[in-house]
Amino acid sequence: MLTAREVIVVDPEILGGKPVFKGTRVAIQTLFDHLEESSLDDFLIGYPSVERQQAQVVIELASKMLNSFSSQYEGVA
Repeated sequence: MLTAREVIVVDPEILGGKPVFKGTRVAIQTLFDHLEESSLDDFLIGYPSVERQQAQVVIELASKMLNSFSSQYEGVA
């Protein structure tokens, strides 16, 4: 499985420093915006420069972050 650094780039010269898929100018946020309305397959068709594995890693990372946040929040509540 690829790591976050292998999939995500933050560079002030690319989209003003927004996180993008490595090797593209496609913002990570675009994936999540797209998933609100459609499927991963549709996203990949619309953004062919993003590889399926890249998108899957980003989704998995987001899931882990949310699960970690939930665990921390539950401990406080």
